[in-house]
Amino acid sequence: MFETAANTSAQKRYTNTLLQAKDLSHGFDYTLFENINISINKKESIAILGISGSGKSTLLHILATLLKPKKGSVDYLGQNMYLQSDKNLLEIRRKEIGIIFQSHYLFKGFSVKENLEISSLISNKKIDINLIKKLKIENTLKQNVSELSGGQQQRVSIARVLIKKPRLIFADEPTGNLDRETANDVMDVMLEYTKQSDRGLFIVTHDEKIASRCNTVYRLKNKRLIPVIL
Repeated sequence: MFETAANTSAQKRYTNTLLQAKDLSHGFDYTLFENINISINKKESIAILGISGSGKSTLLHILATLLKPKKGSVDYLGQNMYLQSDKNLLEIRRKEIGIIFQSHYLFKGFSVKENLEISSLISNKKIDINLIKKLKIENTLKQNVSELSGGQQQRVSIARVLIKKPRLIFADEPTGNLDRETANDVMDVMLEYTKQSDRGLFIVTHDEKIASRCNTVYRLKNKRLIPVIL
């Protein structure tokens, strides 16, 4: 686990802040964004809006340790994640961070229950049957994931992440395959988890109604994060 005496001291200085990004800049053939500063605090949910190609998913990948920024730093509990050893970074990803992708990345050929058990085994956390019921997938446990609808697969992927009980959840269009009622149910589950467990939630979405349910909303536009009131 990402835990040393030095880390404990740093955590005390960052009592409410789980993650802090400073002066982030990134791009590929052209600059997507620059000088981005953002923090994720305990019990906080943040939504990022923006058109396709604005860099929303790239920003999420950087904050979630999947992509090193061209410039800037990302501190998790006061420690720069991109200065960690590969071993430490792997432990952070495995136990501290949960990532919900647009593509579900479920294990094909396995049942829903087996997919959830893999997450349980890796994280050493028990499967919460109440969570399964809240996501309305209790009747799919014996089914092969390839037999599920896109919306059901999305809910399984969300359950798989929440089983880990991560401190930070990063979700890329988590309700994109869901109808309005189910999307709100899923948001209920993620927001409840965030508030009750001192966790942080960071989502990128095109859906302003979903974004409006978060504590803080930004729009990524013209290479900057602009606060939005919905």
